[in-house]
Amino acid sequence: MGKPTGFLDYKRETAKVLPPKVRITNFNEFRVPLNKEKQKLQGARCMACGVPFCQSGMMLGGMASGCPLHNLVPETNDLVYTGNWKQAYLRLSKTHSFPEFTSRVCPALCEAACTCNLDGEPVATKENERAIIETAFEEGWVTPQKPKVRTGKSIAVIGSGPSGLAAAQQLNRRGHSVTVYERSDRIGGLLRYGIPNMKLEKSVIDRRIRLMEEEGVRFVTNTNVGVDITSEELLKKYDRVVLACGASNPRDIKVPGRDSKGIYFAVDFLKQVTKSLLDSDFAKVPYELAKGKNVLVIGGGDTGNDCVGTSIRLGAKSVTQLEMMPKPPVCRLESNPWPQWPRVLKTDYGQEEAIAVFGSDPRVYQTTVTEFIPDKKGNVCKAKIVKLQSQKDEKSGRMMMVPVEGTEEIIPADLVLIAAGFLGSEKYVTDAFHVEVNGRTNVQTKPDCYETSAARIFTAGDMHRGQSLVVWAIREGREAAKAVDESLMGYTNL
Repeated sequence: MGKPTGFLDYKRETAKVLPPKVRITNFNEFRVPLNKEKQKLQGARCMACGVPFCQSGMMLGGMASGCPLHNLVPETNDLVYTGNWKQAYLRLSKTHSFPEFTSRVCPALCEAACTCNLDGEPVATKENERAIIETAFEEGWVTPQKPKVRTGKSIAVIGSGPSGLAAAQQLNRRGHSVTVYERSDRIGGLLRYGIPNMKLEKSVIDRRIRLMEEEGVRFVTNTNVGVDITSEELLKKYDRVVLACGASNPRDIKVPGRDSKGIYFAVDFLKQVTKSLLDSDFAKVPYELAKGKNVLVIGGGDTGNDCVGTSIRLGAKSVTQLEMMPKPPVCRLESNPWPQWPRVLKTDYGQEEAIAVFGSDPRVYQTTVTEFIPDKKGNVCKAKIVKLQSQKDEKSGRMMMVPVEGTEEIIPADLVLIAAGFLGSEKYVTDAFHVEVNGRTNVQTKPDCYETSAARIFTAGDMHRGQSLVVWAIREGREAAKAVDESLMGYTNL
């Protein structure tokens, strides 16, 4: 450890962000990284604890604590402090496939578990990680890792999100021939169309895809497996198949008026915006989707926040975001101690922008929709909402959020975006491959395994574990690659 007193000597400092009213004028990333010297001081704040929870990736209190990839955080932080950037990149690459993705979109489980949280602010590990990988690209250290020997085995990966890409990368580097199938027109899955450009510029994805192509991975777009090509055809052509199609079945809001025009699932809305930008090389911004409209976002998670930020950039007249659960506390409760994930109030970029533009936080807690009201042309124009309260269900004994009588209210809503999460995998895919699913429609495997009930078929990512984070998807992809490799070769060195 290079600086034992670093956490006392230096305050936490993170990238500067452009003011909300400046950054909403475009869809570009808006964080301005620290210079190298300042970033090195952030590396110095790492204490190299005796028990580094930051890299544990274990479940505590029902949520993950520490990095699921088990990145050796104290080592990389110390290498940042000493300015040994190449060694930091090599160290990070041993456990991580795509630091350029997580360093932009991950909620930083490593930082939440940092020991500095006990009496101060955590080490800026996420931004140290970004500095490492971006320095590596700038210096030309990130080069294609082509396998020296090919095994003669072939694998089809279905889905090009973070889990599919991670599995493909690892299996290809092992020497297997890998083909990735994607039903959309571009590679990236959730990274491409589920995360807005201002959080993850798509050139960052393209940069990595080019590297993987040079390494030998083959990508096939506009191919809907289970429709355009059958599972039987794939199993004849390939030795193994990895299903990494995501939890692509969005949860609906089934209330009167749901068939009104102007109501979209969040993922469809975000995809439409990103596709319009990419198709026109950012020359055409689809303002017509939200300009001058009262936007209602249903769901308080990351996707809901992305809808808020996107709607503001498209010129929304107002934005309201509904959250069923109570407003979280500002500080940790005694029932939520470190190193558990902190269940506290967080104001993300979209909410910050809404506060700057409209003067108030768009979030309305303990509230849901009971009816959508259309106009004479069938377009949604209003929504009936109601307050909720927590109440124990007599049959199950579980606490439920139930409507409070007499709190109904009608609000304007010309555009409704449903960001209520996902229910699991899509039935046509699981049916096509004859794989068993669990009660949540995630593909069933034995605990901590990735092989499905169908011979030679494996699974990874959200399709396996349910809706989760990009970092978990990468972890799943890497672990599934190990399982596939062992099934093919009798052992694995991944």
